[in-house]
Amino acid sequence: MQNREIPDYMFSEFYRDVLGDLYNAKNQTTDAIKIAQIELLSVYAYQMLVDAFGDVPYSEALSAEGDSPSLAPKYDDAKAIYSNLIERTKTAVSGLSGSGSGYTSSDDLIFSGSIPNWKKFGNSLLVKLGSRLFDQNPTVAKELIEGYYAKGIAENSDNANIKFEGAPPNTNPLWEDLVQSGRQDFIPADTFVDVINVLGDPRADKFFDPNSKVEDAYKGGPYGTSTPFNDNSHISQTLYKPDFRGVLMNYAEMSFILAEAARRGYNVGGTVTEHYENGIKSSMSEWGVTDTKASTYLAKADVAFATATGTDQEKIAKQFWIAMYNRGFEGWTVYRLFDAPELKVSGTLKLPVPKRYTYPQSEQTINGDNVKAANGGNDKQQTSIFWDIN
Repeated sequence: MQNREIPDYMFSEFYRDVLGDLYNAKNQTTDAIKIAQIELLSVYAYQMLVDAFGDVPYSEALSAEGDSPSLAPKYDDAKAIYSNLIERTKTAVSGLSGSGSGYTSSDDLIFSGSIPNWKKFGNSLLVKLGSRLFDQNPTVAKELIEGYYAKGIAENSDNANIKFEGAPPNTNPLWEDLVQSGRQDFIPADTFVDVINVLGDPRADKFFDPNSKVEDAYKGGPYGTSTPFNDNSHISQTLYKPDFRGVLMNYAEMSFILAEAARRGYNVGGTVTEHYENGIKSSMSEWGVTDTKASTYLAKADVAFATATGTDQEKIAKQFWIAMYNRGFEGWTVYRLFDAPELKVSGTLKLPVPKRYTYPQSEQTINGDNVKAANGGNDKQQTSIFWDIN
């Protein structure tokens, strides 16, 4: 992963192109609602950084933009960052009811200027933050999830989707990677394809290209192994569209979080089975699967919550993981948080699935002392994020 510079790309793009831009935008407005919207997106970005790396620059991050520049910011404790992100989110949600007008429908590429939808997003962000603490701090997890779920995303029309355009420069980055790049080497991994095949999941024809079946079945490439493009099935042409949706948060994600919360005895307005089924049905609908096919799928013995194999947590995790297709980061987080589904070691190097990204080589070069102190000095792929304690 380090040789491919994946950590470097995420680190630089989040700090420079996301958080840096949000910081500058916040300093150019006095509109309280705009500031709240910016804050929610900043929290979302910081949560992803913590969930990827663990300790990251936070209290001194972006200070190069201010009056006291620091080109070597310290790395803050991941747990402490989460605590502050929770408070920032609560303040931002309150700020959405303050003075100002917020971004207009043409400027707001997520909710087209709908403040009620921004409030649902903020409340759901608190639920999401809480869900990471299921095992590490169940008291706070319960408080956040029970306290905010009812005011959050409650159907697919509430989903936080980024609206891309049909032509450059504002296209979905997937289109840039899959089409504009001219590359022909993206295939789905057998880890995922095999599960879909066994379950007879009706989303298969939405996830993968029906014209690329191998011997009348979908075939995934061996995980972690170089394999010829034409020997395997390919991803759906839907993902090749330049204006395909970009998802920040959706009802399926919220439903599976609530299913796990209900399993733990939280008061979240429904049973484990109800939330589990809501997660599957909302994902099916989002991918264009008919209600009839979704109902047939839910009635299968290996899908129905009462009869599917595994522990109740494993049942939730498997369907949650499937629903996060095209949201690989969240699928990875499901695996780390639930310790399920069981995944293979990589084919060539025989390495287990990483628990985190290692720090970028660029950071080790220009900010080495702070990097060495981060995560207790354990910059390894198998060093768990603070909430991953199982």
